[in-house]
Amino acid sequence: MNLVDIGANLSHESFSHDLDAVIASALGAGVSHVIVTGTDQKSNEAALSLSQSRPELFSCTAGYHPHVAESFDENALLSVRTLASEDKCVAIGETGLDFNRNFSSPESQLEVFEEHLKLAVELGKPLFLHQRDAHPEFVTLLRQYREQIVGGVVHCFTDNEQALEDYLALDMYIGITGWICDERRGAELQTLAGLIPSDRLLIETDSPYLLPRTIRPKPKTRRNEPKHLIEVLYTLSRCCGRPAEQLAMETSENAKRLFGVDPS
Repeated sequence: MNLVDIGANLSHESFSHDLDAVIASALGAGVSHVIVTGTDQKSNEAALSLSQSRPELFSCTAGYHPHVAESFDENALLSVRTLASEDKCVAIGETGLDFNRNFSSPESQLEVFEEHLKLAVELGKPLFLHQRDAHPEFVTLLRQYREQIVGGVVHCFTDNEQALEDYLALDMYIGITGWICDERRGAELQTLAGLIPSDRLLIETDSPYLLPRTIRPKPKTRRNEPKHLIEVLYTLSRCCGRPAEQLAMETSENAKRLFGVDPS
């Protein structure tokens, strides 16, 4: 399989000691391309550096996560614009709204999200989006810019059917993570997965987070890796009633269409 992991935080400190081994394991598990997520100044720069060092395997995003929206200023905007202008940066983000924890004020999050939307319009690049407990505000702002942006993915989708319908109505792609492998938290997502059109479905690990609970034997650590993308694929296959090989092809083609990556 030529799987594409559209979201992995490989600049996270947990990968600092064994990244080469993590990459080798991913390749061995059929992952042929990884989009490395940028969430702040440091991770944006690290994601781009990694993508430029292994262009056949990595691409990246550049943006400020809503958790750190209050650290976003004119210098941050200039930096994101510069990094996102590079060929190996395939999306603006991670950006969006997170009213679950409110590590940054909702007002700051809304302002910074809109700055990212404007940047996506300016650069003509898709969006890598985050939304948690903020759907009404998130979709309202996204609608305002939808006709001007080239597209995007609502990454790590965990919301309800109405939110899914709203995003699909805006021709957004839907990113599915190991959340779907959780028989407790992911029960609703398992029922919704079959409603996602085959041309709007993407898969991701969000490493090192969201380790799939379906892995057997149970891993010794809670760190997730791109090699576990196959667990997301297999669970999704069961939920959608479509062969894993078919889903692998569909999701890789979708990643190629949205982000311009080459999974071959």
